[in-house]
Amino acid sequence: MKTTSIAAAAALALLAATGAHADGHYVPGVEGIQAASVPPPGMYYLGYLVNYDIDDFRAPGSSSANLPGHNSGTVTALANRFVWVTGHKLLGADYGVEAIVPLVRTSLTINAAGISDSRSGVGDIYLGPLVLGWHGPQWDAVAAAGMWFDTASTSHPASAGKGFKSTMLTGGLTYYFDGAKTLSGSALMRYEFNGRNSAGVRPGDQLTLEWGLGKSFGAVSAGLVGYSQWQTTNDDGAGASTNKAARHAVGAELVYPVPGAGVFLKGAVYKEFSATAGTGPQPKGSLVRFTLVKAF
Repeated sequence: MKTTSIAAAAALALLAATGAHADGHYVPGVEGIQAASVPPPGMYYLGYLVNYDIDDFRAPGSSSANLPGHNSGTVTALANRFVWVTGHKLLGADYGVEAIVPLVRTSLTINAAGISDSRSGVGDIYLGPLVLGWHGPQWDAVAAAGMWFDTASTSHPASAGKGFKSTMLTGGLTYYFDGAKTLSGSALMRYEFNGRNSAGVRPGDQLTLEWGLGKSFGAVSAGLVGYSQWQTTNDDGAGASTNKAARHAVGAELVYPVPGAGVFLKGAVYKEFSATAGTGPQPKGSLVRFTLVKAF
């Protein structure tokens, strides 16, 4: 098995209520090194444990002005991802399907808006009926499609749900710079088409790019990782704004296999260096991600 998860919806509805990213379901920073490499046929469980510490909130439309007062928060999520790469081929690629069930704990203190709330619950669920993985002598590629369903609660500021459905498309490439595949570069892009919520508001679509540069040292791998996320279209509906959200981060990742257990452990730390708010306040902070990949 490769030292990476399938590059499809790794997602975590995680910062759902906080708006800690452009307003969509996919949370960047969960893939990293070899993000666009699909493992061979088999059954896989991937557990993404992610913690996002919110340092401050950007005022709507701003990349530098913070909201007044003391404003902070934390979001912790365990995204349970189940993947089946079948033994069938489609368009010359390994064909697979997947599902993601996130468990989310959110705590918010936004004095500027009079919000103090903490909630735990199951986030919106993702179903991906299409995962395609291609493999060449020195490259891997992935394409995937699926939908986030509006299944979680949205009744409180810290509730786990987003309140709307999203269709997500994924594509990416991993290239190995040497024949032994010890040095790699990867880029994984996702596009989310967001639906309307119960108030008739349609959040703008968003584009997410994750990248990683990795080097293997025997069984262990390490590297530089990062992500960027942009809102590509304006919000639509009551209260819609022409402001678009964006965020950018860099970090480091370490991958360690557990011999004889069919398990890979992946850890990464990201620090956001830029965030621009869209219609609402945009958090800016740091993200720590721990991933367990188990093959069955």
